[in-house]
Amino acid sequence: MEYKYIDPEVSGGLGSESVLDNSVHPPIIKELHYEFDGWLGDDIIESFPAYLITERLKQEIENNSFTGYLISNVLITKSSLFNEIYPNKNLPEFHWLKVYGKAGVDDFGIGNGSRLVISKGVITALAQFSTLSSDFEEFSILKTN
Repeated sequence: MEYKYIDPEVSGGLGSESVLDNSVHPPIIKELHYEFDGWLGDDIIESFPAYLITERLKQEIENNSFTGYLISNVLITKSSLFNEIYPNKNLPEFHWLKVYGKAGVDDFGIGNGSRLVISKGVITALAQFSTLSSDFEEFSILKTN
């Protein structure tokens, strides 16, 4: 099966109400607060080490039998920069995409450099959504004997 790295749009960062375990790398997020500084419209966004998806992408993912993820709640806020640049812009509902799968095995996995890896099935599903600000790169599992 084909897999790719995806580096989604970064629209902001972890907010002050996020609860992290920084004793490991990458840090483990226990509660996620995402503060938007901007948003170009993509249905999947990130801020290391968290990924967010819109409600409409959540519905598509849940309608498939994809593996390697959980959906959880996220607190969303807009920064003063966001409000200054986009005073009338509304954000859609976002959800936290918690990825626990193995890269190259599950549909969602974390690969080298803590990067998100997605399967061909997810790539196909994403084709009907906005990912204009995302970068895609080939992923391969290097096997050694």
